[in-house]
Amino acid sequence: MSTSAASRTYLDHAATTPVRPEVAEQVAADLREGLGGWANPAAQHASGRRVGAMLARARARLAAALDVDPHEVLFTSGGTEADALVVTGRTLAARDAGVRAPRVVTSPLEHPAVLDSARTAAARLGGEHVEVGVDGAGLVDPASLRAAVTAGPGTALVSIMAANNETGVVQDMAGLVETVREASGARRPADSGYVPVHSDAVAALGKTPVDFRAWGLDAMTVTGHKLGAPIGIGAFVARRDLVLVTPTGGGRQERGVRSGSQDVVGARALALAVELAVAERAEESGRLEALRRRVLEGATALPGVHATLPEGSRSVAHVPSTAHLWFEDGDTEALLMALDMAGIDVSAGSACHAGVTQPSHVLLSMGFDEGPARATLRCSMGRGTSADDVERLLAALPAALESARRAWKASRRVTHDPKKGNRNSQRQSAASKRRVICR
Repeated sequence: MSTSAASRTYLDHAATTPVRPEVAEQVAADLREGLGGWANPAAQHASGRRVGAMLARARARLAAALDVDPHEVLFTSGGTEADALVVTGRTLAARDAGVRAPRVVTSPLEHPAVLDSARTAAARLGGEHVEVGVDGAGLVDPASLRAAVTAGPGTALVSIMAANNETGVVQDMAGLVETVREASGARRPADSGYVPVHSDAVAALGKTPVDFRAWGLDAMTVTGHKLGAPIGIGAFVARRDLVLVTPTGGGRQERGVRSGSQDVVGARALALAVELAVAERAEESGRLEALRRRVLEGATALPGVHATLPEGSRSVAHVPSTAHLWFEDGDTEALLMALDMAGIDVSAGSACHAGVTQPSHVLLSMGFDEGPARATLRCSMGRGTSADDVERLLAALPAALESARRAWKASRRVTHDPKKGNRNSQRQSAASKRRVICR
């Protein structure tokens, strides 16, 4: 029996969250009224100047919400494009500056937008992609980062996401940037050997404090659809002195980095969504953290279900809206299908790999074996999530887990062996398999 949208429990806000009513009303008015006159914001006539002024105001509002300069804000179609423009733009800029093999340093936990862009830059532009080590919670190892930066001249960029989009772990960005500055010996862009640092803050903004200036970043990525704006609008912050070379031609909009007629309606929607999310973050954090704890407590009370982030470790910062789990000897697709049939919308991880059955690269990098890395559940909550939503998930989970385990046993034609669920042995056996270059 199908379940209507109205009766469903949506717990996949980390993938995308519903458009906020205030934002929807603004977008509808902008489209209905044509922003006071349909025109390209780059046009020189009166209508164009009017729309151009509205774009400038949206840029200023977003900059104010992020506490940056308006000239540092560049609009894009979303976080993926922004990440790609920064990684590719820095690789090309380093090549233009005479670096034969520009190095892009990342963690192995990054969003595919960063990892795939770094690998493509290495393969097609003669660069090098280096992944640093992380610990069992997914926190970047400063010593590994230092080694990667000092491995030789030519580091074009370091890119570390502020909060992981799967597990929700939050990095010490200020500390990591300081590690890069100490390792390179250069603290100002004009200094020889200076290494720019970028952070994908898509999963962090609106959920945990984000401070471009205090962290000492050179570039930062944000997007709208995680915060209540429509899909299709994002931005990145880039210091004025950060040199980026665009991989494409065009009209040279957005400081010459991202060509194309700007989406003024989307820019205004993004500015409003960020303003609202930042303003309510502190109040929402406490409510969401209580819901997260309830999910983890209820789920881990079931046999063979574990919290991904270390239990009892208060020193591991995390976003309050994501509860990430892994379970023993189960089939993820069967689990998700059973929950879906029960009217529960959750995911196994990043929606960017939807339809592709593979172990989580995030958990593999954290030291998990392939079995647990394939058997994960991400419950992510948002503004509209209630305590009843969480209870519906917990009520549906036992039967869903039974279905997942039956599917797992049938696929392997073996009897369940409880020893395979031992977390320590699973993580230790995977240590030698981690896709990490610098340790």
